[in-house]
Amino acid sequence: MTYQDVFTVFWEQVKESIKEGTFAKLTMAKTIGKPELKNIFIRPIYADEDFKVLLKYSFRPREVEDIEEELSLDESLTIVKSHLKTHFLSVLLFSTVKDVTFKVNKKGLGSITETHPTFKNVTQA
Repeated sequence: MTYQDVFTVFWEQVKESIKEGTFAKLTMAKTIGKPELKNIFIRPIYADEDFKVLLKYSFRPREVEDIEEELSLDESLTIVKSHLKTHFLSVLLFSTVKDVTFKVNKKGLGSITETHPTFKNVTQA
């Protein structure tokens, strides 16, 4: 399977964790090279009407201020996809049930691994 196909399976797990109310955080990590952009974090904003996320760009030079945006889940998906394999090689889903890691290897193949949860409770942004 291509990394895009595996990522689709991973993103379904993200949506499922949101639906179940167990979504704690999403982090893009494993940068390619030494870019200024160090991480991208996505935290939930559970509202009565819509589910939104707070997307935060974290930069390597401390002089550069982090950028935060409130987005829909679909908008955040577009951003995650645009940085995958260009700036980052992994995406970590933290939920209160399990942690799920999506990785792209050097050959461009995707993989998913699951571990015990890091978070016990969901904290809203």
